[in-house]
Amino acid sequence: MNDFNYNNDSNNTYYAPQYTPRPQKNKSGFSFLTVLISAIVACTVGAVSATITTAYFWGQDEHAPTEHLDLENNTVNINVEEQALSVVEAVAKKVTPSVVGIRTTTSVTSFFGNKQDATGEGSGVIYKENGYIITNYHVIADAVTNRQSTKIEVFLDTKAENAYTATVVGYNISADLAVIKINVTGLPAIEIADSDKVKVGQYVITVGNPGGLEFMDSVTYGVISGLNRVVSSDSDIKLIQTDAAINPGNSGGALVDATGKLVGINSSKIVSEEFEGMGFAIPSNTTIEICDKIIAKENSPEPYIGITLSEKYTEEILKHYGYPAGAVVLSVYSGSPAYEAGLRKGDIITEFNGKTVKDYTAFGDLVNDLKPNQKVSAKIYRGGRYYTTTITVGSNNAIG
Repeated sequence: MNDFNYNNDSNNTYYAPQYTPRPQKNKSGFSFLTVLISAIVACTVGAVSATITTAYFWGQDEHAPTEHLDLENNTVNINVEEQALSVVEAVAKKVTPSVVGIRTTTSVTSFFGNKQDATGEGSGVIYKENGYIITNYHVIADAVTNRQSTKIEVFLDTKAENAYTATVVGYNISADLAVIKINVTGLPAIEIADSDKVKVGQYVITVGNPGGLEFMDSVTYGVISGLNRVVSSDSDIKLIQTDAAINPGNSGGALVDATGKLVGINSSKIVSEEFEGMGFAIPSNTTIEICDKIIAKENSPEPYIGITLSEKYTEEILKHYGYPAGAVVLSVYSGSPAYEAGLRKGDIITEFNGKTVKDYTAFGDLVNDLKPNQKVSAKIYRGGRYYTTTITVGSNNAIG
């Protein structure tokens, strides 16, 4: 399935219109004295305008504002001191204490019977002052699948000795969200923005640990590139797209606006699957809705099989290249029910739970009709042959 190459280019040729330059006007109508007077007038007007503009933005003080900025009558609650000469610097100073480092350590047994520690690192955002922290599910997935042999540590700053042991409160796999908790109070909880009010082109800043704890509290900035992006057929979560750098280790970190308020939780896992060089974040409104349910223990079991489907291949395109109609598997999460049942990237699911699958569009509804622990059959096409397997449906969320 990696050789799909659907080409819809046309052979039409476009000819650019010919450009004919306009004849230049006779410049002799302007004397040197006229030009000089015009220049003096322009400089005078410019100086007055600059003075008025400066007074408007900076007030009567000759220095930068020390209390707040007023941008289009919207108060920005960031104190800009002489040490914070830019918005990015001020936001970083405000947000960094609310972003933490997370390390998971799993004890594994090697082929020779020796025990070794496997570690993973990511980021998290302090949600409640009493120790609740939001992160991505994939950051702490090992602590869920290997609960007895995995330890989660939270670092509040770059000093390694300041590590706190955390427990998993709950998670939502499809949304790639999880809540963990440390027994600490008085933490600097992040401020939350209304992500429904975010606009394309708006400046945003990320704070996290790209590459792991070695680069803790790294800051990047960019703009909102798009809204309501759906990049996984296994989830209908609508994401924020940004050109700000989101790298492994940044997962679970904060995407904030120019006032230092959270607009999204970064997820590098989503980036790595198909969208190289594009950053995606889970909107703050979606994040808070899911995480509040986790904390309140209101999770109800949701069906989960652990695949994403490609939206490039419709029934018509597949038939054009001699493949059967079905849903093309884009990726399979390691350890998921689909992975355990043998599904792999490139498979075409032609039947699922006794129903014919024409393409990816209706597959989500078929999954939503299932219940955790239910066994369903799946017929797949791979390498010119059909295979049948049984999938034991998992649960998308759980309470730790």
